Amino acid sequence: MTRRARPVRRSKATGIPASPYIKRHIPFFDVLDEDQLVKLEAQVDWILENVGIAFRDDPVALKVWQDAGITPTGEYGDVIKADASWIRSLCAKAPKEFTQLARNRERSVTIGGNNQVFAPIFGAPFVRDLEGGRRYGDMAALLDLVRLTYMHPNLHHGGLVICEPCDVPVSKRHLDMLYAHMTLSDKPHLGAITEMSRAQDSVEMAEIVFGRDVMDENCVIMGNVNTNSPLLVDKVVTEAARVYSMRGQGLIVVPFILTGAMGPVSTAASIAQAMAEAMIVCAFVQLLRPGAPFVMGNFLSSMSLKSGAPTFGMPEPVISNYAIGQLARRMGLPLRCGGSLTASKIEDAQAAYESADSMHSTMMAGANFVLHSAGWLEGGLCTGYEKLIMDADRLGSYQKVLSQGLDVSDEAFARDAYEEVEPGGHFLGSAHTMRNYQTAFYEPALSDSENVESWEEAGSKDMRMRANARVKQMLAEYQPPAIEEATREELEAYVARRKEELPDSWI
Repeated sequence: MTRRARPVRRSKATGIPASPYIKRHIPFFDVLDEDQLVKLEAQVDWILENVGIAFRDDPVALKVWQDAGITPTGEYGDVIKADASWIRSLCAKAPKEFTQLARNRERSVTIGGNNQVFAPIFGAPFVRDLEGGRRYGDMAALLDLVRLTYMHPNLHHGGLVICEPCDVPVSKRHLDMLYAHMTLSDKPHLGAITEMSRAQDSVEMAEIVFGRDVMDENCVIMGNVNTNSPLLVDKVVTEAARVYSMRGQGLIVVPFILTGAMGPVSTAASIAQAMAEAMIVCAFVQLLRPGAPFVMGNFLSSMSLKSGAPTFGMPEPVISNYAIGQLARRMGLPLRCGGSLTASKIEDAQAAYESADSMHSTMMAGANFVLHSAGWLEGGLCTGYEKLIMDADRLGSYQKVLSQGLDVSDEAFARDAYEEVEPGGHFLGSAHTMRNYQTAFYEPALSDSENVESWEEAGSKDMRMRANARVKQMLAEYQPPAIEEATREELEAYVARRKEELPDSWI
């Protein structure tokens, strides 16, 4: 008798195992051999020991280094040079993986190891859709994008600034964004980082939601910061670290290197520079609080040497994703890189090609946390409503590849079907097909595979039009997740009090 595999709970629409994040079951794509890795690591160590990285405009940060026995050097007395083996030993104190709790615990995500988490675009000042065209983001747009991200099963994490709500003062908008994520969604999300008090507001609002006892023992919120490449860590990074890391919360540190501008016009040199910048901040975090969750980031972009404009989905950043994946695993640090990146202004063929190449390399490289996995247009300046849904639709196919690989169970080999179907017959009506037809193949919701006559009868809609309709349908069907009324009221009171305390500022 044929032994059947234990059934797995799956989405009937896609066949994807139900999970709040991806548990990877296929190997990583490693493109570098041992000699190449050793050479890259030697370059990283050379930068740490001989070039150094400046920690600027934060005397508290410099004192942390001084207390650890490091004397800053350089013209401004802020360049940190340190023994690379010591920096690596500090980085080894960071956890290889950790869990960020969600308000709904079933949506908590594990970051690091063989796990991958997809989050939407972050930080775009503009939005675009078919009806409204390109316009400044506002609070109404942000609320809708939070709702869409919450509803889409292929987006595991809410991020934070899915678009900038430009109709709210800069000094206060972080409060509204946090409140939106905490009430309109129950997925995990990020906190604010642009000013130390905003980071503190993020941590305090998270404590309202989760409670001090839970927060003392768990990561419930993370900050995402960029080093000021080349070779500069400014106070935005160090102050965020002091708020998030000293509270035991997660910090993602991403060197944003436009190769040829913020790094040498060499992919290998920029990879090593990115590693050095991220590692020295990881070491700083571990000096603040050993064991604090840390995610090493990589955002390398090539550029047009004619115009200076960043380019995406090109071979150089693709190979950097693979290389940084191998280096991060050797370090034992969770990794953030890549996304569905494009320089295109709309969801056209350029956007599709560039986003696919960027995201596919991110997936195969093993990035544990992927910001910008959906919605990115115009080099990150614009969030596309249709692009968000189109990208998220494709994320489902990546999720199935990563979480399943090739099924070689007894059921997958379908021996009973060969007993049932004679030579020259077909398998469409076989018992094996009837058992598995609902979950056998990934079916992207937005792709049209019908014949041309059926497509024309349905209005000859392209994918942008289908995505636009899907956005409207999802927003019409949105139902907010439950939240305790006392928690909501406390959050509202906190936001109201802080808005009274803060003056309006647009910078």
